Amino acid sequence: MVKKGLLFGFQKALPILRDGASIIFTGSIAGSIGIPNMSVYSSTKAAVRNLARGWMLDTKERRFRINVLSPGHTLTPGLASVIPPEERVGLIDTIPLSRLGSPEDLGRAAVFLASDDSAYITGVELDVDGGVSQY
Repeated sequence: MVKKGLLFGFQKALPILRDGASIIFTGSIAGSIGIPNMSVYSSTKAAVRNLARGWMLDTKERRFRINVLSPGHTLTPGLASVIPPEERVGLIDTIPLSRLGSPEDLGRAAVFLASDDSAYITGVELDVDGGVSQY
């Protein structure tokens, strides 16, 4: 389902996107690292990364900047509802920056990828994960 939505959404957007547009897909660090009991989810997120890289090359004449923003453990209402505060301590211990990410962290990264500050960046996966994917 994830791949179909991405594929059909990208196909529908192509005719209305201006040349040189910044396109940001949402991945997950789960697409790059192994996570127990999440094999199917992880494979769909790896597919997002690889589709983005392929589409960057397929559409190079339009000079799109196609990148993937991959969050790590982020304190959202969804995470807060399934992981009680006392269990978050163990999760935080696995993060080199010693804290959960925030929606604002992801927003700042997305603004960077969408802005001219990243004008020469394409085909990358930006992990916004406090360093989790680095070990």
